[in-house]
Amino acid sequence: MARPRRILISAVILALIGCAACRAPGGGRGADRGPLTIAVIPMGTTHEFWKSVHAGALTAARELGVEIIWKGPLKEDDRNEQVQIVETLSGAGVDALVLSPLDDRALLRPVADAHRAGIPTVVFNSALQGEEHVAYISTDNFQGGVLAARAVGSLTEGRGRLILVRVKAGVEGTMKREEGFLSTLRAEFPGIVILSDNQYGGTSTETAYQTMENLLSRFSDVDAVFTPNESTTFGALRALQDHGLAGKVILVGFDASAKLIEALEKGEIRGLVLQDPFAMGYLSLKTAVAHLRGETYEKTAATALVLATPENMKEPPVRRLLRPDLSILKD
Repeated sequence: MARPRRILISAVILALIGCAACRAPGGGRGADRGPLTIAVIPMGTTHEFWKSVHAGALTAARELGVEIIWKGPLKEDDRNEQVQIVETLSGAGVDALVLSPLDDRALLRPVADAHRAGIPTVVFNSALQGEEHVAYISTDNFQGGVLAARAVGSLTEGRGRLILVRVKAGVEGTMKREEGFLSTLRAEFPGIVILSDNQYGGTSTETAYQTMENLLSRFSDVDAVFTPNESTTFGALRALQDHGLAGKVILVGFDASAKLIEALEKGEIRGLVLQDPFAMGYLSLKTAVAHLRGETYEKTAATALVLATPENMKEPPVRRLLRPDLSILKD
């Protein structure tokens, strides 16, 4: 082989080795490039749930000496914006993505593109199809629906007429909650009549409120309502309050906010299925860093699931999930 050609091939090999070292698990950015930078991309940024995720991720980042970029869509129904955020941050050269996908299919391509670029993705909260992500951290959403159904069944003594307000098609996490709720209700409480289980409240309080308003106008005799996320729970609560039915109709929902906690104290909400979004953010960030550093980690993990009621809401384990410490976000 001629000498100039040998020199050229050697240079290409060295460049490829250097590029791989930048992205291989355990390689990270390298000491000369500063700390690892992890992009944490939630479904949205307005609900209290996401603030807890942010606090957990930031806590883990400070413990591990890495940096995070927190960026998500304003609204939890803007797939295009989330796709654009993933593409932009991947192109900016972050070391890893921690992603709660708005849709279990729509984010497949940008995550696959990031994988090909050597950027691993940890998925949390709601699942993503495909095999391009390195770990999945979430609540057992199906079991959350089971927990809610058993709460409704107990409170109604297995009788009455019920409305389920769904969230949004394509969001794996809430779809699992709805599935767990309905399958348990039908199997264990056949005396409960399901008036409606096919209406979607959307991802904002206003759209959920309007959906519940329409359902209350359509069905005058309702004994119980189940809502599988924060926005549908608050929207349904407001509609019940406006109709003078809060506290009379049993409302069991998901997640917590100041207004929902207040309603729980008053008995206007009889149960809130609580996740641990702080732990979800914390564990997802630690998992991403472990992957980059070549350390062992669990590829699937489930975080806590608790039913808060007016009776147990002041107990320390429940209170911690109702009112997580977000002080780190103010530092």
